Amino acid sequence: MKIRPFLLVIVLLNLMLTGCSVAPWERGNLAKPQMALDSHPVQTNFRSHAYGSREGATGSSVGAGGGCGCY
Repeated sequence: MKIRPFLLVIVLLNLMLTGCSVAPWERGNLAKPQMALDSHPVQTNFRSHAYGSREGATGSSVGAGGGCGCY
C-alpha cells in the first residue's frame, strides 16, 4: 500500500504545526503597536497617495495626477 508513507507524512506535519498557536496570555504582547508591521500606517497611506498622485501614469491605485514628480 502506497498510502501509508503519505499518511505518515501528513500526521507528522499536523503534529509539528500544532505548536504554532499563540497562548491567550501572549496575545496582549502581540497586539502592542511595536509589533505592527507598519509603525506609522497613516503616514504610509499619505505618502503612497502622494506618490500615486505624482506618478499617475505608472498605474497606481489612486487617481492620476499631473505626473510632474514635484514634492
